[in-house]
Amino acid sequence: MSDLVNQIRSCRLCAARFAVTETAHEPRPVVWLHPSARVLVAGQAPGLRVHASGRPFDDPSGRRLRAWMGLSEREFYDKSRVAIVPMAFCFPGYDTRGADLPPPRVCGETWHDSVMDILENIELTLVVGAHAHRYHLGTRQSVTETVRTWRAHAPKVFPLPHPSWRNTGWLKKNPWFERDLLPEMRDRVQEVMNG
Repeated sequence: MSDLVNQIRSCRLCAARFAVTETAHEPRPVVWLHPSARVLVAGQAPGLRVHASGRPFDDPSGRRLRAWMGLSEREFYDKSRVAIVPMAFCFPGYDTRGADLPPPRVCGETWHDSVMDILENIELTLVVGAHAHRYHLGTRQSVTETVRTWRAHAPKVFPLPHPSWRNTGWLKKNPWFERDLLPEMRDRVQEVMNG
């Protein structure tokens, strides 16, 4: 496993792509996993704050996600129990309007299957955001429709919207998410974390 993690951490496949973004940044793969992990947070890509810190979900989105999961920061960042695997390991950058660029497909195509192969103990997967929904669930429908059908995937998989502040309006329009899905997901997270 350490060979794979080191290969990902030294990856520079997207250096030219990132150099021409508004942020003109260097690649900095953020890898957070261990073969013993039982919970997988399958996300999209690190944001700018995570790019700076080198720690996944080290931002307001992470605080919201940890609250959704019912985990403390210490529990969430325990690699032996929680793996965090985005569709792209590096921050993709911003476009000219300041919007997030999508995760580069080459990252997932290069690394994702190998990473998933070493995570043999996963009992619960939280699939966060549209890009992760497409890969892990094979869905092409909207985030709302994918998350609305969460019972079809539970208790092994829970599709989630991205916990970004940008989705606060979505949360208000879809009160069933916090009322119905989150309590069941929290119970399942605790069961797997403490099992």
